[in-house]
Amino acid sequence: MKKEKVWVWFKGGLNGGSWIDGFIATTSPEGGVLIERPDFVSCKVPEWRIRQSEPRNKKNAPDIPEGAIWKL
Repeated sequence: MKKEKVWVWFKGGLNGGSWIDGFIATTSPEGGVLIERPDFVSCKVPEWRIRQSEPRNKKNAPDIPEGAIWKL
């Protein structure tokens, strides 16, 4: 994956999770996806937490794997 604009899923405590836009994603050779945004600390996340198109409902969670790792 070249650098692409993506939506990232964040779990959200009492209000539930949501998809947040404005991130640039790059596939990492070590696995996962590096996400970057000027007002956010860059980190690697698993592929299931990103999507390349705007979700119809920003509160609908992705398919979260059993025992999911949220940050690599």
